[in-house]
Amino acid sequence: MTTPTEPDARPPARSSIVDLAPCRTLVVALGGWTTLGLAATVWGSLLGPWFAVGIITLLAVCFDTIMVCRTPTPSLQRTIPRALALNEWHDATIRIENTAGRSLVIDVIEAVPVEMHATGLPQTVTLAPDTWIDVPWRVRPTARGEFHLEWMEMRFRGPLGLVQHRRRVHAPEALRVYPNFKAVSRFALLALDNRMAEFGIHTRRQRGQGLDFLQLREYREGDPLRQIDWKAVSRRNQLISREYRAEQNQQVVFLLDCGRRMRTRDGELAFFDHVLNAVLLVSYVALRQGDAVGAYTFSGVDRLLPPRKGRGTMNTLLNGLFDIQPTTAPSDFAEAASRIATRVKRRALVVIVSNLRDEDAQDLPLALAPLRRKHLVLFASLREPSIEAACDAGVNDLSDALRVASAHEYMVARKRAHDLIRGRGVQAIDVLPANLPVSLVNRYLEIKRSGTL
Repeated sequence: MTTPTEPDARPPARSSIVDLAPCRTLVVALGGWTTLGLAATVWGSLLGPWFAVGIITLLAVCFDTIMVCRTPTPSLQRTIPRALALNEWHDATIRIENTAGRSLVIDVIEAVPVEMHATGLPQTVTLAPDTWIDVPWRVRPTARGEFHLEWMEMRFRGPLGLVQHRRRVHAPEALRVYPNFKAVSRFALLALDNRMAEFGIHTRRQRGQGLDFLQLREYREGDPLRQIDWKAVSRRNQLISREYRAEQNQQVVFLLDCGRRMRTRDGELAFFDHVLNAVLLVSYVALRQGDAVGAYTFSGVDRLLPPRKGRGTMNTLLNGLFDIQPTTAPSDFAEAASRIATRVKRRALVVIVSNLRDEDAQDLPLALAPLRRKHLVLFASLREPSIEAACDAGVNDLSDALRVASAHEYMVARKRAHDLIRGRGVQAIDVLPANLPVSLVNRYLEIKRSGTL
């Protein structure tokens, strides 16, 4: 898999905000001087020492202030991946270079958006003159989209440790947070070693009608008689079977619901985040199978990514979907199905990803009728983990009993809705959000093996 397209080159960092603040040492010294002054109001003999201490402290502060202001600003350079995976930890560094003529004790801080969690900062480092150090830290984004790191901050003290200088370095940088493409990378590595079962994906080669011819091979016990190539048998005087592979150059089109149903959260991720993770994984598998992949969104966000093949398709999907957020709009399946039916002319596997409710059971088959005339339709529905947990909860009182009964009634109605659309010629799966990627891949491979597409 290729790396997602990154924003433009990093602009140079520049110092923008400078201010001074007292250090702890100065605060303690001023506290002692104040105490001495209070004592001098009682014992007049302490008045002279109090003035002397005040003048010495003032001169020391002036000297420390002048020296710290004349200290050249240390150089800060941020290194961070510009393409981040949602809810994954990523390594980053800040290189600090001391160009001053004396050692510095530097506190370094990075300002990250509230949608990102950072660890490892602030850090305090000691740098000798004309040396540098890389300060490691980590970041984990909790929301998709484009974000900006605007500035870094450093604080260092004067030679006497009385005054602290804060300098903010303006270093704008654009970061893009994509769906979790690390799952695709892991799948790709396992596929190279033929270990996809570890991912939960079942790969079985189907040989039979409706599939593309792959090669001739020796007959194996259990091969259907219709696979025997009798012309090859007559030439070689031994049983020869035809071997088939799944048909290529087909189309897979995702129809993604961006309405309010997909705002439901499963832990830190919204349903729509799980959907995009599944789309990436199925797309990668489909492209490996030689199929074209596209995606269309509906209900609040209208974005069209026509089916394409080739290496660049994954980048197209990533950059076309990464910043979409679920809206508060209702799910309009009829409008979405009608629009796709007019835009996708060739027969395709249309995967609708949403959250099927019992109120959809009557209208949804009619809404999907324009698609079913030409395409194979698969409806992937996400179950709410909270409802499932409520079904399995214990019962201690009447309130618990009502809650559990309501959850079971909801699940029964939901199952009835799925059975109804299956009876109208629409394939359907109903899974928890975390299980959607693997379940969709397995169903896609099953459809490919069956030759129904």
